[in-house]
Amino acid sequence: MPGHFTTTTETVTTGSAETVTDLTRLCEGFLARHAEGADGLLNLFVPHATAGIAIIETGAGSDDDLLTALHALLPADDRWQHRHGSPGHGRDHVLPALVPPHATLPVVAGRLQLGTWQSVCLVDTNKDNPERQVRLSFLG
Repeated sequence: MPGHFTTTTETVTTGSAETVTDLTRLCEGFLARHAEGADGLLNLFVPHATAGIAIIETGAGSDDDLLTALHALLPADDRWQHRHGSPGHGRDHVLPALVPPHATLPVVAGRLQLGTWQSVCLVDTNKDNPERQVRLSFLG
């Protein structure tokens, strides 16, 4: 029996500050339009060398804590060999090794299966790129 596959690309504005942007509603809207009550998998992918996808609690400080941790691990200073853009931009290119540019999540009866406090987030530390593309794909 052939499966159902659909994909789209959405533009997300992250602005000129380091951000953790909640994509959960975007994902839920995509599934409401395309999953048609089916079980399957939702895949998210950001085709950028300086952004990632994280499953994390938001709104209680964890999103800010993630940015603080990334700053401690990847300081925005002149230690990086990759040097163009804002000072310390080389660290933005290391980010996807820690926060991957993709995530695959279960979908049951057309609904995203996240834990109580989990959200799907775009992590963007690159202040030089105010807009990001996010590819959402459903396979059911």
